[in-house]
Amino acid sequence: MRSFLGAPVSARGQVFGNLYLTEKHDAEAFTDEDERALVMLAGQAGVAIENARLYEEARDRARRLEAVREIATAILDGTDPDRVLRLVARHARELVGADLATLAVPAGPGDLVVGAADGVHADELAGTMFPIEGSVSGEVIRTGRTVVLADAAGDRRVRQPALRAGGFGPALIAPLPVRGTVLGTLLVANAAGRRPFGAADVQLTETFAEQAAVAVEHARLQQELDRLAVLEDRERIAKELHDGVIQALFAVGLGLQGSAMLARDPDLQRRIGGAVEELDRVIGDLRNYIFGLRPGILADRQLDQALHRLAQELEHKAGVVTVVEIDPEAAGTLADVAPDIVQLAREALSNVSRHAQATTCRVSLYRDGGAVVLEVDDDGQGFDPTLARPGGQGLGNLGARAESLGGRVEIDSRSSEGTRVRVQLTRPQLPN
Repeated sequence: MRSFLGAPVSARGQVFGNLYLTEKHDAEAFTDEDERALVMLAGQAGVAIENARLYEEARDRARRLEAVREIATAILDGTDPDRVLRLVARHARELVGADLATLAVPAGPGDLVVGAADGVHADELAGTMFPIEGSVSGEVIRTGRTVVLADAAGDRRVRQPALRAGGFGPALIAPLPVRGTVLGTLLVANAAGRRPFGAADVQLTETFAEQAAVAVEHARLQQELDRLAVLEDRERIAKELHDGVIQALFAVGLGLQGSAMLARDPDLQRRIGGAVEELDRVIGDLRNYIFGLRPGILADRQLDQALHRLAQELEHKAGVVTVVEIDPEAAGTLADVAPDIVQLAREALSNVSRHAQATTCRVSLYRDGGAVVLEVDDDGQGFDPTLARPGGQGLGNLGARAESLGGRVEIDSRSSEGTRVRVQLTRPQLPN
């Protein structure tokens, strides 16, 4: 080249490139005027590029704000949690610029399930399960810190089958944090050979992960509110039965007893006495129904505290020394069926009080693999379960209530060797 002139394309101190002029007509040299014109053109080009960049950043911010608004609105409107998670996955993938986004949440002891997926291989991934132990998602849940991978397909910690076999490279896994607890993970991934994820991607993904955590926690709290509403309604019904119906029946019974005392006909006295006994039976049935509707012991206590209170009542009324051993984590997983657990324990302890002639008793609540076990042991006289009255109310109530919870009752008893009542309940959401 016989003539050459160049100037940097820049704006606000940032250089975007260079603008060159070469080979001026007639092989003349470039003049100072040419240089000033080139510098002006390069500056205008730099301003145009900077304006385009600022516009793109403003548009991205607007899209992010709109996505956050849409997700928050869906949560507050009570949208189905699965649909909210799919919405989070879609926005995360689109705004991060990834090929795939998945949300994984606990699905049982030691496992995670992909609750929502969007992008490449989304259909293959949705609903699949993989182990927490030894996986990147498990590491993120354990540490609460985001992990960035350069090559997901080549990392043995990545357990999602479709992710390993789908030709993915760069990946980013962020935690779903709520009040110091991690509820799951949000993963975004790109195909092999595409750009890796940077700090801005991490920040944006963590923002969507926080929204997913809010959605999961909101769904859990809504379920708890619904459960409390049911308990409140049951409490109201139980109070009406106790303060209204039972008191009215009791008054009728007293009136009939007075009439029987005034009656001179023995046959009439027997008939009135039979009616009074039937009223007593009905009142007893109503009291059982009330116990089922309103285990008042739970009114202001957690399950473990309620079981301790039951043990104290047994000691006070029957003189049986009672030891309580409760795994708080196992008790926490039974919060939604706490009234039923109290009734199971109440029934088992009632049998100890009435029949066992025991001096000591133990109430245990613990985890056994993927199940929670309620166990009541005593050192009483025991009995032969094969000779127990079929369909007996106590044992029958225990079995029926356990079956309604998807569990089963095992009774191990021998004469003079005590009795063990074991209620095993499978809880799919129990963490490992």
